[in-house]
Amino acid sequence: MSLVQLDKLSQLASKPGTTISCKVDKDLVQQSITYLASDAALDSFEIDPYWPKWNGPWWQMMLLHEMELTALIPQRLIDRLLTSFDTYFMKFFPFTEDEVPVGRDPLNQVACHCQLGTIHQLLTKYGVDVNREIPWISPWYLKYQLPDGGLNCDEAAYTRKSPKSSVVSTLPPLEAVLNCTGSENLSVEQIAFLDVGANYLMEKRLFRSSTTGRPIDENWLQLCFPRYYHYDILRGLTFLLSWSRRLRKPLPLSAIQESIEYIDREFPDGLVCVQRSAVAGAKSRLFDSTTSTWTRGPAATFPLLDRVSTPGTASPYLTELWKRAKADLLVITQEELVVF
Repeated sequence: MSLVQLDKLSQLASKPGTTISCKVDKDLVQQSITYLASDAALDSFEIDPYWPKWNGPWWQMMLLHEMELTALIPQRLIDRLLTSFDTYFMKFFPFTEDEVPVGRDPLNQVACHCQLGTIHQLLTKYGVDVNREIPWISPWYLKYQLPDGGLNCDEAAYTRKSPKSSVVSTLPPLEAVLNCTGSENLSVEQIAFLDVGANYLMEKRLFRSSTTGRPIDENWLQLCFPRYYHYDILRGLTFLLSWSRRLRKPLPLSAIQESIEYIDREFPDGLVCVQRSAVAGAKSRLFDSTTSTWTRGPAATFPLLDRVSTPGTASPYLTELWKRAKADLLVITQEELVVF
């Protein structure tokens, strides 16, 4: 790396961080906590722990987690969630419907990679020893990593002659392994999983096709909150910078420069706003209690989610993530881990 490029990167990383207070109405937070403590939330879990999007218990817990309010989730709902992993979800990822045991729902009872990666992080933050309580989750990520370095929640990918991964499916498992395991406790296999996964993201420069160079999804350039399992360039960048800093891995400038400069242009003062709704246009599986059958329809939402996910809203959460990303960037430039 030239001294000019290194100096430019260091100056960007050294920009003063912006701190904004969380102005979310405490009443909206309390509404979600009250719901999660209710019998209605437990009843919803009895039908299905994951569905419906986006107003079911799973999603309200995940939003509190992303708002750094994980500790406010009622304990009995965490306990019920752990039970569901023992009794409801299958402990493997079937590639064909023929592999699904008789009596199991191939849509609802098959956990996917991004689903596990996100809830793993919530449970760890809550204080749950996931390796003890749900010992099959951590090996899952390594088992289903594809040759290109990623994973794919579309089971059909695993039966193709040349399977291709999904960035959206890949990032939450990478985050779970990196963020839920102390660097000194990572196994050789886990480090290899992270390294190959990081290379998968680097080859795509976080959002571009490795074959055509065109953006895989233009929406990834628009930052969203909450993420749930959604992907944007700040989320991918945050992982790569943290991986490089914590494991002292070289990180090519070409893999991150475009995304860093793009975010800095969009938010030159460091104050990051939501650019994309996390819920727009989403569909959900919905349970019809009158017929005890599942249907499909528009996803619902809830007041707290509406408030924090509205495009144009200044986000203290995204602002803090960008601030941390720049702190990691400054360290790895100073330690000469950013390379050509």
